[in-house]
Amino acid sequence: MSEIQHLARPDGETLAFKRVEGSGPAVVWIGGFRSDMEGTKALALDVAARERGWAYVRYDHFAHGVSSGDWRRATIGRWREDAIALIDSLDGPVTPVGSSMGGWVALLLALARPERMAGLVLVNPAQDFTERLMWPGLADHVRQAIMRDGEALITEDGLGDYVLTRAMFEEARGWLLLDGEVRIPAPIHILQGAADDVVPWRHQLELLARLRGGDVTLERIEGGDHRLSSPADLARLIAAVERFRR
Repeated sequence: MSEIQHLARPDGETLAFKRVEGSGPAVVWIGGFRSDMEGTKALALDVAARERGWAYVRYDHFAHGVSSGDWRRATIGRWREDAIALIDSLDGPVTPVGSSMGGWVALLLALARPERMAGLVLVNPAQDFTERLMWPGLADHVRQAIMRDGEALITEDGLGDYVLTRAMFEEARGWLLLDGEVRIPAPIHILQGAADDVVPWRHQLELLARLRGGDVTLERIEGGDHRLSSPADLARLIAAVERFRR
């Protein structure tokens, strides 16, 4: 098992990551909202990297997993900055693999470092989720509490208890992608579950309409849920990553 390494950030926080040495573009796992680098898909890619000789990095976002950080200070912009810092610490081209919220971060990363991208693999990507998916889905009393008090406590199966802050929603508006062109020259492969009830598959149609630059493949997986962690789903994920190594 890889040892945890730490990337120091200018404000004293640290980003925890694990690394597999290998060749070719470094595959970089970018996890979802309140997930960590020990999830099923991240570990499946770790095994694939060891078997296939990939260079591979998986990490925990600010205030996730074993990375440091105060959850109440977590924002899309902060997660974007950390992803850029991690990429800047690596050599050569990279293939970001972004899941759910990590898909949004991966797209922002590609816009910031287009010359580093060998390709992107996005799993049920949740670009603009704060504005398009999460906020409209909150109960009215929760939205009122966030606006009145600056935060609200959320209890959700699988994610535990956590706080949603007004600052996170407001800051995220500076990183919305679906209001204009998204120009990324690298090829993109999107894996989207047709039965995803968190990020509906139609959410990707607007992204497709906005993307400019590289070839884009949308693989719609019948019966696939938001996790896309079945053996068949994991095989699709590994095949999508392998596609950008040829």
